Amino acid sequence: MNERHEPSRQKNADMHQETFDDEEVYGVGRFLWEIVKIVILALIIIIPVRVFFFQPFFVQGASMEPNFHDGEYLVVGEFGYKETTVGFGGTNLFTVMPFKELHRGDPVVFRPPGIAGQFFIKRVVGLPGETIEINDSHIIVKNVQAPGGFVLNERTYLAPSVETTGDRVVTLGADEYFLLGDNRTASKDSRAFGPVSKDRITGKVMLRAWPFDRLTFF
Repeated sequence: MNERHEPSRQKNADMHQETFDDEEVYGVGRFLWEIVKIVILALIIIIPVRVFFFQPFFVQGASMEPNFHDGEYLVVGEFGYKETTVGFGGTNLFTVMPFKELHRGDPVVFRPPGIAGQFFIKRVVGLPGETIEINDSHIIVKNVQAPGGFVLNERTYLAPSVETTGDRVVTLGADEYFLLGDNRTASKDSRAFGPVSKDRITGKVMLRAWPFDRLTFF
């Protein structure tokens, strides 16, 4: 009797193995499909955010040291700081005009005048309509609120030993900014190429995402 039952036990084992294999294949297929759905959903969400709201930027060079170092990965918020056209399939749906104001001390990414195909990161020092005077290592700002001028205090982001060289006087237009690098002795900035118009500014640095040990929101 044992011999007559062995084929039956073998058949049951084969059926169990077949069922297990089917479940395994179904499980792998379902897992892969879930990954595909996640990727599609991520693309639907991330691409518009990446294109219309934020831009990645890698720091190159030492012009913003010690606050930003070569190779650091930044996220630049551009929505509201520049004219942004939203469209799909080559069709422009609507345009969002700039509605956010840049403030003195903001780190920004921009296209420098006279230098094609490059993006720089510098800090806002002079605002539209102001007169910026660099004299004896000091930055003097003259505006409507302070027509006689005041010495700019940059100690929140610069060491007291940092000196601003290159004496000059510049009066900014209604949409122009005066931008300087934090590493004043190793920075090509508005002292070299002059004021930067608002339409050349990509946006404000919002996040240092890499390296992780220097993760910072701005």
